[in-house]
Amino acid sequence: MQSSTTNTYGDAGAAPITGHHSGARNINARDVHVAPGDIAVGVVIGRASEYFDFFVYAIASVLVFPAVFFPFADRLEGTLYSFAIFALAYVARPIGTLVFMAIQRHFSREVKLTIALFMLGTATVAIAGLPTYSRWGEWAIVSLVILRLGQGAALGGTWDGLPSLLALNAPEGKRGWYAMLGQLGAPVGFIIAAGIFAYMLNELSQDDFLVWGWRFPFFVAFAINVVALFARLRIVSTHEYTHLLDEHQLDAAPAREVIGTQGTTIMLGALAALASYALFHLVTVFPLSWIQLYDTRSMADFLVVQICGAGLAILAVLASGLIADRFGRRNTLGTLAVLIALFAGFVPTLMDGGAGGQNTFILVGFVLLGLSYGQAAGAVTSNFLPQYRYTGAALTSDLAWLVGAAFAPLVALGLAANFGLGYVSLYLLSGAVGSLAALSLNRALEIRN
Repeated sequence: MQSSTTNTYGDAGAAPITGHHSGARNINARDVHVAPGDIAVGVVIGRASEYFDFFVYAIASVLVFPAVFFPFADRLEGTLYSFAIFALAYVARPIGTLVFMAIQRHFSREVKLTIALFMLGTATVAIAGLPTYSRWGEWAIVSLVILRLGQGAALGGTWDGLPSLLALNAPEGKRGWYAMLGQLGAPVGFIIAAGIFAYMLNELSQDDFLVWGWRFPFFVAFAINVVALFARLRIVSTHEYTHLLDEHQLDAAPAREVIGTQGTTIMLGALAALASYALFHLVTVFPLSWIQLYDTRSMADFLVVQICGAGLAILAVLASGLIADRFGRRNTLGTLAVLIALFAGFVPTLMDGGAGGQNTFILVGFVLLGLSYGQAAGAVTSNFLPQYRYTGAALTSDLAWLVGAAFAPLVALGLAANFGLGYVSLYLLSGAVGSLAALSLNRALEIRN
C-alpha cells in the first residue's frame, strides 16, 4: 500500500493526486490551461443563485412574515421577530461549513455540492408551502425556524473553491478584477428578487399577495438552484478543474487544524470586510422595513428605486476591480471604509428627508456598497497557508456574514425605532472603524513576518 505522502501519477503530464478522495478521474487529467474567464462563469452563476435565495427570504421577512407568521404582534414587533429568525441562517452557516467539509473529505466535492444545493432548494420550497400562523399556530413559527436553519447550514456547504481558484489563476496585475466577479452575484440576485416582488405587489391585491403571491418567488428560487447546481457540477467535475483545484491544494482541511493554525487570519479577514457587510443590509433590508413601518410610500415603487441602486452597484463592483488593480486591495478597502464612515453621518438626514432623501440614501449607499463589497471577499486570502486556503476562505466568509451582516437588520431597526436613526449611524460607523483596525493590524503582522 502506498503511503499518504507518495504522489501517484498516471500518464506523462498527469496531475498528482493531492487529495485523498481525488479519485481515478485525476489520473488522466492533463496539465492544460483553463482560462480564468471560464472559471468566472461558474462563480457568477453560483453566487447569483445563492444571493437570489438570500434576497427572496430577506424581502419576505419585511413584506410578508410579520403579517403571516406574527399576526399577534404589532408591526414593529412582528418585523423584529422576523429579523431574529432571518439571522439564524448566519448562525447555522459555519456549522454547515464544518459538516459539509467533512462530507467532502470522505466523499467528494461533487457529492457535497449536490447535497448542499438540494438541501437549500428543499428548505426554500418548503418555506413556500408553509401554513400560516392562523392555521398552524406556533408550529408555523417553529417550522420557519427549522427551515431557516436548514437554509443556513446548506449555504455553508455550497462553498466550491471556485472564487479562490479564480483569484489564484488571475493574470498578473488583474487579481482585483477577477476577485470582484463573484461579488456581482449580490446585485444581480437582488435585482431579480426585488423585481419579482415588485411585480407581484403591483399586479395582486394585498390579500392575494399575502395568501399566495409571496410564495411564488420561493418556487422560482428552487428552480434557479437546480440550474445552478448543474452549471457548477459541470465545472468542478471536469479533469481540468480538478487538476487546478488539486494543484493549488484547494481541498477541505480539518477545521480544528485550520482554526488552530490560521485563526488570526480568519478573524482579520472577517473584520476587514466589516464595513461592507454592515452596509450590505443597511441599504437592502433595513430601508425596506423602515419605509414599511414609518412611511406611506408604495413598497413596489421603493423596490424599483432599490433595483436602480443595485444597477449602480453592478457598475461600482466592476469599477472596484479596476481601482484595486491600480491602487491595491487594502488601500481600496481602507478608503471605502473611511467613505462609509462619512456616509454613516448622513443616515438620519437622508432617511428622514422624504422621498428625495431616501432615494439619495439608497443610490449613494448602493454605489459605496458595490465599491467596497467588490473587494471584500478574500481580503486576506493570500495570507493562508496553501493547504488551509480552501477551508480558511470558507470560514472567513461565514464569520464575516455572522459578525457584520447577520444581525444588522434586527439591530438597526431596533435602534432606530427605540432611540432614533442617529444610532444607526453609530452602528455603521462601528463597522467602518472595525474594518480600518483589522486592515491596519493585518498590515502590521505582514511587515513583522
